[in-house]
Amino acid sequence: DALPISYGRRLVHSLVYYSPLRMVIRLFTASSSPSVQIKKKQQDIVRFLEANKIEFEEVDITMSEEQRQWMYRNIPKESRPAEGNPLPPQLFHDDRYCGDYESFFEAKETNTVFTFLGLKPRPATKGDEL
Repeated sequence: DALPISYGRRLVHSLVYYSPLRMVIRLFTASSSPSVQIKKKQQDIVRFLEANKIEFEEVDITMSEEQRQWMYRNIPKESRPAEGNPLPPQLFHDDRYCGDYESFFEAKETNTVFTFLGLKPRPATKGDEL
């Protein structure tokens, strides 16, 4: 299945295929959301991933009904809202659900984002020890 994805800020809609052999963080967003709050949350996650050089694919669910339905189906029942559909942003590591913005924010506040995303923590550098 072709996915509308972006690498960083560049949105790609054609001839890009998700390969299950490549481990990847997928950020589901909504580019045409009227909610300022949703847009700010999406921007916060994108800025964090880019600043920490975490490779990710941004999947815009407003461009693909198929991807919107995939996101809905793959969020565990216990993580869905009581009413309505889950809203972006939503994070996955390949097909494994990581969480929503609130879960991401909590991981960021406790310095556990790499674990939250299912990634190996980066080794500390000499500059980190100071």
